Amino acid sequence: MTARIAGTGAGLPPSYSQDMLWSTFFRSHFNGSPIARRIFDGAGVASRHSATDPRKFEVVPEWSTGLRMRRYGEQAPRLGLRAVQEALAEAGTEPGEIGMLAVASCTGYGTPGVDVELARSLPLSPDARRLLVGHTGCHAAVPTLAAASDYVRANGRPAVVLCLELTSLHLQPATSEVDQMVAHSLFGDAAAALVLRPDDAPAPGLRVVDVAARTDTGRRGQMTWDVTDLGFRMGLSPEVPDALGEQIGPMVKDLLVRHGLDLSDVRGWAVHPGGPRILDAVQEGLGLDPEALSTSRAVLAEHGNCSSATVLLVLRAMLGAGEPSGPVVAAAFGPGLTLYAALLEPAPPT
Repeated sequence: MTARIAGTGAGLPPSYSQDMLWSTFFRSHFNGSPIARRIFDGAGVASRHSATDPRKFEVVPEWSTGLRMRRYGEQAPRLGLRAVQEALAEAGTEPGEIGMLAVASCTGYGTPGVDVELARSLPLSPDARRLLVGHTGCHAAVPTLAAASDYVRANGRPAVVLCLELTSLHLQPATSEVDQMVAHSLFGDAAAALVLRPDDAPAPGLRVVDVAARTDTGRRGQMTWDVTDLGFRMGLSPEVPDALGEQIGPMVKDLLVRHGLDLSDVRGWAVHPGGPRILDAVQEGLGLDPEALSTSRAVLAEHGNCSSATVLLVLRAMLGAGEPSGPVVAAAFGPGLTLYAALLEPAPPT
């Protein structure tokens, strides 16, 4: 038995253009810096979603971490519920059938948290398992998918994966540091979900075949996500794209070889669009044609980098355009320096 992606969903707050965000807040926040302007123009982002009204951005950098967490507790459950309900409807699955709810988030915490709120509001069966993957960063969707698919295979019950990030709650005080300009030019808010069902009958949907990981601990300081008194602060070295480009090829090739496949066999690439330089590095590291990452670039343009939710948004967009004719590789990256990839395959022809 394998686990099949039977449905996907998203919960998206209001969308704002990159130009509007720059002109109404970030231009003054970065003191009219021409460097910041160039970074925003080159981020590959046309619009982003924000659960926080941009007209209130001015006060967010001074919010305490406690206040930010309270705002997360108020806003996150609604978006998560919307994403999960959409995925369940597409999968033709009732909430009471779900055996596991796995939630990944690195932008907010509380106990009882989003997982418990969803268990109440859906509602889930009292015996449903809940798994929370916290503070893992942008790559969290793939290990969460792995855990949920293991559950489905072992227990023969459906599972839900939800990635929910409210990055707008972590706007930082004004600075001239380039890495902060980069982070603030990219990140947006989103919830994205998928339903996994046991592959016990012929049906459309990608099957989760295998998952691979690679951690370069020697570069662990190149990407960080620190808890401060004023929210969570990202540290991002300009060396990250080169590091990922160096590691992505060996990891993906090892994953494919285990299943008798080669890069040329892959029919779809769902790559986390951490930024245009990261996508360029992945493209070069894997020797891909520019068109191979077009869905990732389109998601970056429409949504920005929504941390763990983004690769699920890429998968959702890819499946919405029609199920690929062959294997798909989903890949994401985060602190550690960590890379994860999942091999997905459509059902064999009957």
